[in-house]
Amino acid sequence: WPEEGPRRLWTVEGIGEGFSSVAVAKGAIFTTGKTPDTHRGLLSSFNLDGGLNWRTDYGAEWEGQQPGTRCCPSVNDGRIYLLSGHGILVCADATSGGPVWQKDIAKEFGGTAPMCGFAESLLIDGGIVICTPGGKDAAVVALNKLTGQTVWTTVGFSEQSAYCSPILVERGGLRLVVTLTAQSLVGIDANTGKMIWRQPFDENEDLQNHSVTPVYADGLLYATSGHRKGGRMYALSMDGREVTLKWEDAVLNTLHGGMVFVDGLIYGSNCAQRWVCLRASDGTVMYREPGLGMGSIVYAEGNLYCYGEKGTLGLVRAGPDSFAMV
Repeated sequence: WPEEGPRRLWTVEGIGEGFSSVAVAKGAIFTTGKTPDTHRGLLSSFNLDGGLNWRTDYGAEWEGQQPGTRCCPSVNDGRIYLLSGHGILVCADATSGGPVWQKDIAKEFGGTAPMCGFAESLLIDGGIVICTPGGKDAAVVALNKLTGQTVWTTVGFSEQSAYCSPILVERGGLRLVVTLTAQSLVGIDANTGKMIWRQPFDENEDLQNHSVTPVYADGLLYATSGHRKGGRMYALSMDGREVTLKWEDAVLNTLHGGMVFVDGLIYGSNCAQRWVCLRASDGTVMYREPGLGMGSIVYAEGNLYCYGEKGTLGLVRAGPDSFAMV
């Protein structure tokens, strides 16, 4: 990048307040925001030149602690799925923004919003949408993506949701929904909702703040929390039905912003405002360096795109040697 950064192509205004990211699908950009005064949730669609396709009000949004939207929209088969901070799951048409269906998952499944509201981006798997209401026998649930009808719930597992989005892990023919709830790292059969394994995570902490989605590659699963000493690497058995702790780490205690797992290395920022690279095989710290303060990270084509919480974006070459912006 040149010294002044990449050339700005366009800017949009009026999307509202919050902590959402963006989704890009079929030549359109989607994001959410909250009106500052009336606390209404806005779902916006733009074309790739920044022109507004449409904007719709999808209902009340979170006005409590850290007010604003939390959810990056999930786009699938011409529909958009999002979860409000109050626990309203919305399905909207991707072409017009018009409503398709919605469901109050907190009310239906008996869940209570965490201190800072519900905060997850929804997982679409085939014909179902997976979310975490944190209710009795329904910590995690699957709904029919076309109608919102319940497909399965985690009978026997009742734990409050965290601020974490689930991922799908395939291992030995088993398809697992993996996520962090308030006190657990869990693997759930994606077809039935049956709990396959559970690992306690921060269960004795006064404040659980699991805001970082676990990362997975080649039988290795890493989870971390900014409110504990760091993270843990687990090995999944060949059939995916058991997990074994491989090592623990005290450096990559990511609070927000996520991590990426690429070519045997895990990258992210920590609570000391350092950018960290861990070797996945044994937890060796390859580097921990300043740069942009705490922030978010994504990976594409050999590069890390690192976005500091104070608004600076950096392009970093992926690799174990150094956090070198290019």
